[in-house]
Amino acid sequence: MDYQHILETVWRDIQPYARLGQQADYIPALARVNPDQSGICLKTLDGRTCSVGDADVRFSIQSISKVFSLALALHFEGENLWTRMGREPSGTAFNSLVQLEYEHGIPRNPLINAGALVTADILLDHLPGDPEQFYIDFLRTLCGSPDIDYNTEVAASEQSCGYMNAAIANLLKHYGNIHGDLDRVMRLYFMMCSVEMSCRELAQAFIPLANHHQPFCFAGIDLTTSQIKRMNAIMQTCGFYDEAGEFSYLVGLPGKSGVGGGIAAICPMRYTIAVWSPRLNAKGNSILGMKALELFTTLTAESIF
Repeated sequence: MDYQHILETVWRDIQPYARLGQQADYIPALARVNPDQSGICLKTLDGRTCSVGDADVRFSIQSISKVFSLALALHFEGENLWTRMGREPSGTAFNSLVQLEYEHGIPRNPLINAGALVTADILLDHLPGDPEQFYIDFLRTLCGSPDIDYNTEVAASEQSCGYMNAAIANLLKHYGNIHGDLDRVMRLYFMMCSVEMSCRELAQAFIPLANHHQPFCFAGIDLTTSQIKRMNAIMQTCGFYDEAGEFSYLVGLPGKSGVGGGIAAICPMRYTIAVWSPRLNAKGNSILGMKALELFTTLTAESIF
């Protein structure tokens, strides 16, 4: 299949959507990002790379980072991870306090903020030395770029206005689902969200999730093929906040979005694809990215369904 030609067709057809929505202005550092940048990169399992637009511009991956922290938590905890969080779609906003209180401090899934804060707590328990260094080294290995890094300005900006996340963390602590120091947990969480990667690097980092017939073994982190399959299932049902059903309906791929405007998705045993456009819809997902992936899977007739 001529993926490059299809990407160019998609790129042309999504331009009417390029000025819809706005960047995540509730995080000061993200509000200053040029919202008119966008790019797409696709990588196939047989080694081809196709791209359009600003595919090599790095951006804050935000909640896409939760996929990588989930991989680490599964490595360390295995099935025991699910005693501290669920595997169900949230059905509410990604930062809902009401749902967390109703369910007595057990997050619905690891891809909402509450779940990712518990995951950060787990990583701190297993990485007592320098967890931030371990995490960034892990991502550098995954994407093959030794110079990707945290954006400390973005992390500090999120922390300066992270009152809702602080409330979630305190509620988790109240119910005994955060074991460590709250400030330390939140610092790791904000740093993980601040990592900057390009579409090209994100597409490369997601390759092990697309190649789920092979065990995952990177930087000393091992996951079974069954665990990779289950990560993909969680992305399919929970990867787009309260819009996961819509994404499944329109696109039909497992993936994860972030409020930095990025989306990374996989077509099992075929390819990975990463899209970036900072302008978001009311659910916190990239408008251009959602449309691009909808058109792409329509034109290729490739999805998991």
